[in-house]
Amino acid sequence: MTLSILQQIKGRLVVSCQALDDEPLHSDFIMSRMAVAAQQGGAAAIRANSVEDVKAIMQAVTLPVIGIIKRDYVDSQVYITPTLQEIDELMTAGPQMIALDATLHPRPGTLALAALVAAVRERYPDVLLMADIATLEEAIHADRLGFDCVGTTLHGYTEETLGCQLAQDDFVFLREVLAAVSVPVIAEGNVETPTMAARCLALGAHAVVVGGAITRPQQITRRFVAALGN
Repeated sequence: MTLSILQQIKGRLVVSCQALDDEPLHSDFIMSRMAVAAQQGGAAAIRANSVEDVKAIMQAVTLPVIGIIKRDYVDSQVYITPTLQEIDELMTAGPQMIALDATLHPRPGTLALAALVAAVRERYPDVLLMADIATLEEAIHADRLGFDCVGTTLHGYTEETLGCQLAQDDFVFLREVLAAVSVPVIAEGNVETPTMAARCLALGAHAVVVGGAITRPQQITRRFVAALGN
């Protein structure tokens, strides 16, 4: 029997291999090699942004992929796989899971979040859906809409949560989400050390996504520079 991506990542590390247009490592080839390095290091899956990167990574590794497309719309704060168009684009590459912004902000396009989820279920019944949320209310709402899992990805990145950190007060937000929803919860967002990742699992997270602490050299360098007082 083939294991689902959720079964494959349970209790394990997902590495986010992303570089935006203005970042020095922006390249589907570089991200594919980053994914190879993550696989060799023991990662259970890869999270990737853009059709090009998802395709290159799926050709380079045997790990399952969580696909997203980050796209800005002038009339909305929602930017992670915001509409059905981005999902259609991602499905040309065929990731096993797609993550999308499940915040309660007004969305671009014509489909509200509930209608978007329903449309994806009808069009692509085999793909799993991850809800990227920022607040407890959004996590509960995503659970009710039938997402396959909830990620704390956007906690600290929205107007309502600006300045928050996932690790605050011994991961109090993560613990609140775990207590409130019935679907697997994936810890993501500023998980910067192995100790922090292990703590997320100990608290009950289904899996942990780590990005910048592994795959963004400029962020890693800044932490060293700051620690040296430069």
